[in-house]
Amino acid sequence: MTDPNRSGSPEPRFRRLLVTGGAGFIGSCFVRDVLARHDGTAITVLDKLTYAGNRANLAPVEADPEQAARFRFVHGDIADPALVGPLVAEADAIVNFAAESHVDRSILEPVDFLRTDVVGVQVLLEACRIEQQRVAAGERPTPPRFLQVSTDEVYGSVDDGASREDDRLEPRSPYSAAKAAGELLAHSYFVTYGLDVVVTRGSNTYGPYHYPEKLIPLFVTNALDDQQLPLYGDGLQRRDWLYVADHAGAIGHVLEHGGAGEIYNVRGGNERTNREVVATLLRLLDKPWSLVREVEDRPGHDRRYALDGSKLAALGWTGSVSFEAGLAETVRWYCANEAWWRPIKSGEFESYYRRQYAARLAGSSEAAE
Repeated sequence: MTDPNRSGSPEPRFRRLLVTGGAGFIGSCFVRDVLARHDGTAITVLDKLTYAGNRANLAPVEADPEQAARFRFVHGDIADPALVGPLVAEADAIVNFAAESHVDRSILEPVDFLRTDVVGVQVLLEACRIEQQRVAAGERPTPPRFLQVSTDEVYGSVDDGASREDDRLEPRSPYSAAKAAGELLAHSYFVTYGLDVVVTRGSNTYGPYHYPEKLIPLFVTNALDDQQLPLYGDGLQRRDWLYVADHAGAIGHVLEHGGAGEIYNVRGGNERTNREVVATLLRLLDKPWSLVREVEDRPGHDRRYALDGSKLAALGWTGSVSFEAGLAETVRWYCANEAWWRPIKSGEFESYYRRQYAARLAGSSEAAE
């Protein structure tokens, strides 16, 4: 697959990046893509390596001597001020991917989401405020930019039309409420302290290296082993799908060109029902629909998300990977990288999967095709 359009220029505006959550799904794609530009950008990744953080996601960087020379990994928590402060002091910009991000897990264990998605954001922002004070004291030339990576889920379920950046936030799960709170904290530091803050809200993202608890990687890996596919409810929930490299590229573009205090939707432009996605996956894998089981729906399951992407388009960015091409590439990647996902689908994941789906699958019925 050809690379989607990327942000950046021969002379990037920010040459020293702190990428929090950079061993996760979208964060690691951002790190791999930025370092692969070979433009001199140096990246420090700070990651707690919880269940979805994986050093293997950064293996291509560490295997390349030139990229590895511009890369550093720090194992730690964004909610730890003593660790965060010195790292922010070294950075020209902070891109915060760090988050607990799965709605199902937020329903089971909401407190973890508040620590990372709210307290952690505040710790990062406070470190940026200290750096702004150092600028005033003549101790550094410019303050760091802070980019908060958020989600379309903060808008809540959207029956008609598409959400714009100034629409009311109506989060409906502990996860999306925590993400909305993090955004509001970031905006408050822009208004109150004048910090250089920018926010992105991305559509449902998919692609290689995706932890196999979300719909696409879970169903691909289950189907490869002829295991049942637990489809929530009638499967007619609608999502706008965004390929991970496009999402990472959009974040890089906003980092370079976005206005301070602004919010930008990152739209995929590929709206599909969950049933349509599953049917396409099964065709690509040559697996039967009989694997699909209709299970009890998630509490408070949002019916539809949709974003208006005109503001980001006016900034000069549009996605370039079609859903058909991106999904085919994703399926090929999981087929070719069993050594990456098979170890993940044991231990903690296996325990979570039983807790989430065992009773649902026991009471399930075969989904009508």
